[in-house]
Amino acid sequence: MFWKFDLNNTSHIDQLLDREGVTLRELMEEEDVLQECKAQNRKLLLFLSKDHCMQELVTLITEEPPADLEEKTRFKFPNIACELLTSDVALINDKLGGDESLLEKLYHFLEQEPPLNPLLASFFSKTIGNLIARKTDQVISFLRKKHNFISLVLNHIDASAMMDLLLRLISCVEPALLRMEVLNWLNEERLIQRLTELMHTGRDEERQSNASQTLCDIIRLSRDQANQLSEVTEPDPLLTVLESQENVSELLKNMFEGERTEASVVNGTQVLLTLLESRRSGLEGLMDLYSQGFERSYTVNSSILRAIEPHLKDFQQLLLNPPTRSAILTTVGVLEQPLGSARLHVARLVASLLQTCDLSICQEICRLNTMDLLLDLFFKYTWNNFLHLQVELCVASILNHSAHSDHQNPGLQNHEERPATAHLDILCCFSMFVVCLFLLLADCSFSTFISRAEGGRRRGNMGHLTRIANTVVQNLEKGLAHSQINDLIKELPEDCRGRWEGFVGETLRETNRRNTVDLVSTHNLHSSSEDDDMESPFPNDLSIQQVRNLFISCSAAFDRIAEINFNIDANAAAFEACCKERIQQFDDCEEEEDIWDEKEINYATQIKSRSRYNPGWTASFSETEVSSSSAWGGSPQQEGEGPQDTNWASFTEFQPFSR
Repeated sequence: MFWKFDLNNTSHIDQLLDREGVTLRELMEEEDVLQECKAQNRKLLLFLSKDHCMQELVTLITEEPPADLEEKTRFKFPNIACELLTSDVALINDKLGGDESLLEKLYHFLEQEPPLNPLLASFFSKTIGNLIARKTDQVISFLRKKHNFISLVLNHIDASAMMDLLLRLISCVEPALLRMEVLNWLNEERLIQRLTELMHTGRDEERQSNASQTLCDIIRLSRDQANQLSEVTEPDPLLTVLESQENVSELLKNMFEGERTEASVVNGTQVLLTLLESRRSGLEGLMDLYSQGFERSYTVNSSILRAIEPHLKDFQQLLLNPPTRSAILTTVGVLEQPLGSARLHVARLVASLLQTCDLSICQEICRLNTMDLLLDLFFKYTWNNFLHLQVELCVASILNHSAHSDHQNPGLQNHEERPATAHLDILCCFSMFVVCLFLLLADCSFSTFISRAEGGRRRGNMGHLTRIANTVVQNLEKGLAHSQINDLIKELPEDCRGRWEGFVGETLRETNRRNTVDLVSTHNLHSSSEDDDMESPFPNDLSIQQVRNLFISCSAAFDRIAEINFNIDANAAAFEACCKERIQQFDDCEEEEDIWDEKEINYATQIKSRSRYNPGWTASFSETEVSSSSAWGGSPQQEGEGPQDTNWASFTEFQPFSR
């Protein structure tokens, strides 16, 4: 039994601590030193909190280990030291946060010339971050006395650990009053402006990337914390600067001043996209746009839009003349001129700007023919689904704006009020684009796309193009602006209208039918067999509504399982007998028996066949029948017979779901 085993293992650390002259390195060689520390081993904690031990631990995480050590073990002790210092033990936190000489030794790490060792930088950042959360008053007071603290951190921003340290200062300071003091201090140090300056095209790409990510994280953290506050206090000074027109203009200037590199465009656009975040991105944002319109929108400060508007022409030029990229080999062949991250981010920015429903922005995008250019790229890069999604979002935004003309620009904040027809004006701005879209779709047919595909494969943009076409049709049939859209079609030549009607009535209808039935047909293929007389529950020709009704009826059938009446009390005796057959009681008399030895367990085969679904049946366990045959084929082996297992299951006894 369990008392046969000695589970009381005494740690070797206690024995070492009893020995005179034990060193910190000897303790750190023990595998369970961290475990004992977190388990509040009093003798160990008292030893670690001694002055010479704390000094040595801080030295390990701030000074490079000897270069002649084996690389595999070179950072072993620095890693253990960091884990001990951040083990969240009160005695260690108090010693480290209350001793200014230790804090000075930590701070000296920042005074080194870049680049920092990335591993040591992570140890330093983790240790300081833990102190910010646990010994907030002492550490913040110490750092505020260091007038060059922010400068040193930004000097090492190429190390991602420094980015984490800044975010700790913003997110881990409590209470709210102290947090606001820290935010004001960081604002006085011009943290946002200095991070924005790092976005200049001439800066190192690693610095640009980390500065961009830091700005994005500050935006999200500040907005999340503002939403969580029960009482609205003074506004977040960092977020106020980030959303100001002056700062956004400076960011755009740094992006486009000098040589336009892909890194500067991508990193700068990431910040703009974060500032414009009003919905969930990607497919979830698209579904919100389709189903809920503006109901889930968040406010976007109009100063951001006013700063971006003059630079839309610069983004247009990026679509026409992107930064040079070399050819790449893809699964569909060599791509001589890749789309590139810069143009993809421009497409994302245009989609986000259109979702704000700002008339001035839409007019400028329309004047520049940006949507026509994006549509050209849509068909040029037929396998870039990231681009296809952004173009689809753009089209959905243009058409859905008009469907909510009774809203008063809810996507904007601090913006002048517009009449209820503002969204219809947006449709008017893009009327030529909408007409071109109609003509494009009318000239497309399912067979044409199949014939254009290399090797008979369906092109990668077909799914998005089908959804775009369905969006157009839905806006023609319903919505407050369906009359305006129908008027645009009426202005088309008669042959164009005929092609459009043929596309909707034949090509699009057939495409939707195939998309709906393909999955069901696959099910029929796998479920049918020559000796199965069960009729397939799925017809070969179903409309979307018919498929919905079919799944609703199936769900209703499963819901009736709740009507089953399980009479547990009446079957208690049968249940008890069944358990006794399968559970062997421990015999304490057999002292020599090892309970961990593997034993052969035989289960009697008990199967009662019945229909898998029969409305109105009641479950009863009062009778237990033992079947002579198994549903998995064959009969139980008789004594003396050889192996009969064929490793194949027989499903002939299972009944299908009733229709």
